[in-house]
Amino acid sequence: MELPEIITRLPEAELPFPPTTVKTSVLQSEHGQLVFFQILKDVELPAHSHKAQWGTVLEGLVEVTIGGETRVHGPGSCYYIPAGVVHSARVPAGAKVMDFFEEPDRYRLK
Repeated sequence: MELPEIITRLPEAELPFPPTTVKTSVLQSEHGQLVFFQILKDVELPAHSHKAQWGTVLEGLVEVTIGGETRVHGPGSCYYIPAGVVHSARVPAGAKVMDFFEEPDRYRLK
């Protein structure tokens, strides 16, 4: 599934990955950031924590470890990461994920 232009024309996030690895589209308000991630090459996110995060897999698979418990999520599957809980992820190329971050400035916009 290709994301429609109404999403892909949104601003991009500054990430520690090149745009040839992860493409983003960000919708931001004072209440948080909604980020659409298109994974172009396999990505491993090391263990980290921040404010709350809710996500859903649009396409592909995502392996998420939250508080030491690992689950594989497929299309339509959702996950919630409470604020301050350590988590990590493995995301293979081809996955598309939508994440809402409680932090309005989780990622700086390009």
